[in-house]
Amino acid sequence: MNTRARFYIGQIVQHRRFGYRGVVADVDPEFRGSDSWYESVARTRPARNQPWYRVMVDGAEQETYVAEHHLEPDMQAQPVNNPSVLQYFSTYEDGRYRLTTH
Repeated sequence: MNTRARFYIGQIVQHRRFGYRGVVADVDPEFRGSDSWYESVARTRPARNQPWYRVMVDGAEQETYVAEHHLEPDMQAQPVNNPSVLQYFSTYEDGRYRLTTH
């Protein structure tokens, strides 16, 4: 399986099944969670050998860890409302977030 990530940090995505929007905060080339997390949370059993994304959920304080095949680009081009966004990103422009540089 190709493990090249389709989405990038700062990109706004939408979950295909659950419909929530969010911004990609991090990307793993394959599943990096624990076996117990996978067994209890990943109910659809997505492949572990695909990119997985940490996504800050719009309109919530939570983050999710999502397999690539559950995501699609978000076409709303609207910012994400999540308190963690400002910890990682400095600006929102042209439909994407820019990482904070230190």
